[in-house]
Order: sequence, then C-alpha cells, then structure tokens
Amino acid sequence: MTNRLAAREDALVLPAGRVAGVDEAGRGPLAGPVVAGAVILDAGKPINGLKDSKQLTAVRRERLFDEICEKALAWSVASASVAEIDRMNILQATLLAMQRAVNALQPSAEYALIDGNRCPRLCCPAEAIIKGDSRVAAISAASILAKVTRDREMQALDTEYPGYGLAQHKGYPSKAHIEALETLGVSPVHRRSYAPVRKILARVV
Repeated sequence: MTNRLAAREDALVLPAGRVAGVDEAGRGPLAGPVVAGAVILDAGKPINGLKDSKQLTAVRRERLFDEICEKALAWSVASASVAEIDRMNILQATLLAMQRAVNALQPSAEYALIDGNRCPRLCCPAEAIIKGDSRVAAISAASILAKVTRDREMQALDTEYPGYGLAQHKGYPSKAHIEALETLGVSPVHRRSYAPVRKILARVV
C-alpha cells in the first residue's frame, strides 16, 4: 500500500481504473459516530456541482446525495461507534470507518484517494490528498454522503436523547451543547474521551 501525499494541485495525477474517493464526517463533535463515505464515480454519468460538503447548503447536499447514489458506479457509507472512538481514539476510529466503507464497495476499488494526510489499511493501493474534498470529485462525493448520513443520524439521536440540541449542532461543542451537558449530564452517545465531556464526568464523580 502506498501512502503518498499530494501536496500541490499541479502534482496531482489521478490513476486509471475504478478509483474510490474517501472522506469522513464527524471527527470534531462531542457526540455521535464518525462516518465515512466511499464513492467510485461513473465517467458516463457526470454529476454537476460536486464540491466539499461544507461549502454546500443542506438542501443542495441532500439533492446531491440522491444523485450520487443513483449515478455512481459504486458507493458505500460506514461508521465507527462512540465506543470505538473512546477505545481507540478518533484518528484510528476514522481510519476504521474509512476501511469499512471501502471494503463494502461493489464493484471493489482498484485504487483509493483519501482526504487528508493519512491512509487506512486497505486491500488496494491508496493515496492521501490534503484538501482532497475540494480537489477530487470522487472525494467531494464521498464527503457529501458522509455528511448527509451523519446529519440524519444526529437528527434521529436528537429524538432519542432530547434536550441536547443534537439536530441543530450535530454534536459539535457549541455553547448551547456544553450548557446542555452541564444541565442534563452525559448521554450514552457522548464521547467520554473528549476533554469537555471528561471534565463534566469528573465533576460527577
């Protein structure tokens, strides 16, 4: 497996064959899983408007999500749980979610392009690309699948664990989220290894 870093856009040469773009959503939040998407685009079915999911409105992400699922040669979404994040740390959990997403692709990937500077252990060659979600269409598509899937899950968790505002801030450490944690305590979907959650747990002990 290769783990080369394409640092400059003019140095980026995309490989041929079934190339999967891979990205994640949810490394920073205090609650919920980390989710990874993997997408192999179909050159015969172009998708307009692909870009880093953070640069898109929620409505546009939802529309592109459906189009990606319809037109991609293969796509997959996978996650690592809160328990796995707390047990192995967020980096390793993120790489695990990416590995699961790539492994689930049918047809399988012949090469993988990973957003960021680290590659998970895969059964195909892989390359890490800084800011890949704004440079490679397949990674942009993967970022959209991961973001939409995670946002939907956080909306569901908001119903299960009301009061924290998970549907609004998606688990990120906003002022309202921290205040809710201090008032309601730590829920089963909060990451106990993260400092703000650890501090609140320490006060209870």
